[in-house]
Amino acid sequence: MIELDQRQIQLRAHPTSKAEAIRQAGQILVASGHIEAGYIESMLGREKVANTYLGNGIAIPHGLPQDRELIKRTGIAVMQVPEGVPWNDGETVHLVVGIAAKSDEHIEVLRRLTRVLGDQEQVNKLVRTNDPGDIITALTGERPPELAREIGSDFASGFEAVIENKTGLHARPATFFVNLAKKFQSEVKVRRGTSIANGKSLISLLKLGVEHGSTIRVSAQGADADAALSALQQAIAEGLGDEDEEAPSTTQLVGSLAWTPRSVAATITGISAAPGLAIGVTRQYMQRKLVVQDQPSDPMEEGDRFQAGLDAANAELDALYDEVKTRFGSSKAAIFQAHSEFLNDTGLIQQTVGLIFEGHSAAWSWQQMINERVAQMQKLDDPTLAGRAVDMSDVGDRVLRHLVGASDSAPATPTAPVILLADDLTPSDTAALDPDTILGFCTVKGGPTSHTAIIARSLGIPAIVGAGQDLHNIADQTPCIVDGFNGKLYLKPHDDDIQAARALQQELQRKQEAANAVRFEPAVTSDGHQIEVAVNINRAADAAAAVEAGAEAVGLMRTEFLFLERTAIPSEDEQFAAYRDMVQAMQGRPVIIRTLDIGGDKEVPYLNLPKEDNSFLGIRGVRLCLQRPDLFIPQLRAIYRAAAYGPIKIMFPMIATLEDWQQASAMAEQIRQETN
Repeated sequence: MIELDQRQIQLRAHPTSKAEAIRQAGQILVASGHIEAGYIESMLGREKVANTYLGNGIAIPHGLPQDRELIKRTGIAVMQVPEGVPWNDGETVHLVVGIAAKSDEHIEVLRRLTRVLGDQEQVNKLVRTNDPGDIITALTGERPPELAREIGSDFASGFEAVIENKTGLHARPATFFVNLAKKFQSEVKVRRGTSIANGKSLISLLKLGVEHGSTIRVSAQGADADAALSALQQAIAEGLGDEDEEAPSTTQLVGSLAWTPRSVAATITGISAAPGLAIGVTRQYMQRKLVVQDQPSDPMEEGDRFQAGLDAANAELDALYDEVKTRFGSSKAAIFQAHSEFLNDTGLIQQTVGLIFEGHSAAWSWQQMINERVAQMQKLDDPTLAGRAVDMSDVGDRVLRHLVGASDSAPATPTAPVILLADDLTPSDTAALDPDTILGFCTVKGGPTSHTAIIARSLGIPAIVGAGQDLHNIADQTPCIVDGFNGKLYLKPHDDDIQAARALQQELQRKQEAANAVRFEPAVTSDGHQIEVAVNINRAADAAAAVEAGAEAVGLMRTEFLFLERTAIPSEDEQFAAYRDMVQAMQGRPVIIRTLDIGGDKEVPYLNLPKEDNSFLGIRGVRLCLQRPDLFIPQLRAIYRAAAYGPIKIMFPMIATLEDWQQASAMAEQIRQETN
């Protein structure tokens, strides 16, 4: 199917002649990388030997066959000319469809154009529409993802950044970005290539399909635009609160336990999502499909019903976030913060309400909008980002259950231990699994970086995803073994294989317990050198998990976060509370606190710092602090006060000369004496 996006469409064009119209259509094809500039002359030459007027106000200018070498790739360009442009005698064109075809890929477009020709109402709509999506739908049969493809200009003030997150700007880092952007009054836009998204809309941001290594431009406009850009730039540099979630790999420990059963009825191969071995019998997990009929009542009543559904779903997500945070930490719980952002997306809500006031029911309207966005996300090139369509579907069903009065669409929870087989599992489904009952699971769809896989790893449930349609044919109560290390589901294994698998389970358990038992011991190399294992964290909330994992210290606590996400300098007491909480959470382990590292490329508008081209050599870090005792002294006082609760070391950033060090350490010593 030939591709057509909004970059290849020009609305409300005003060519004064046929030649000018053809040249403008040709320039669109040049700009979109479909043709060499010389092909435009071939398009004009074609008009001398053939009439490209199709009828009913539509023309299809294209080049001569002998000039196809000037076509880089097949494509079309569409110009809408509401006032019309003279073509040949007695012919006026309102839609100019420029075609560059290397072979016959454009035939489907021509077929659709001929159908449009006979529909005067459709032609009139395309000539007058302000939505490029209407033209794309008419010519390709597919509705484009509007929010991610909205062509427009970004704001004057902004910055470019490379996204280093390994899975790109997926749901959790995107949610972090959106939540931070919403703290500011200014409008925020994010551009990737020619596509622009609303920086305060999670759905819009996800549709950009920002992958690892992508360059984006963030711009802002408004009273606090500088503060917003500074905070967002710093957040991107620090990873947008994301933890790397790589697909599990067979480690050296597990590799030594590699195992294949000797006798099984069948083996189904998928993708490893969560490591481990599980032995049990199968149980098909048949998700009940919510049936929605468009039975509207008064629009105001439907609007109230919609709002009540959103409120109820948000309350459930808040509770789920708290539960998952308590069990697995804030990083895993952030999945459900992203779900809340989906619910609060202004565009999604506005379009749903629009359908309601066109005379549709709240449930039907919501389902239409969710289905549209799920389809758009599934088309993203990056599989991790496309996989977030499951999250959107999960959110949609959560609201839909309230709108149709269904308490739960999930099947009954098994009462006896089973291996769950499913088409797919949503994050909500997975978070509700009981590891004592669900020994393992295997899904037809899904990927190893999905939120379902992430939660399964946290739960310690062996899991396989992407195993294919054959799963649907497996009867309940079929004996099986799930090998989550290698992505294998073994059906009807021999008793000897089951016993061997149980022995491996026990060996894995022993090794895991042995590893856990020594996590608090010093890390010593084989030649006797002890190495400190420290963590880099900013907030006390993350310290408990670090301590439990065996961290011996905080290697770096950045203090910029206290200054960036606000409009005024934090007080000494505010800083003291943050440092004290961190020290207490580390339970006597040392904490290295880095004094404020701001200046130049890390702008804080309320500090009125000068912009510098090379901030590393300019007034930044400790050099700024020495020039601004109003910043340095309260921070040093807060640090020394917090030192009463545990061991603290101070790091001065950007020391360039011995004089820098001498001045900073002298000031610190003076504050220490005054404080202690």
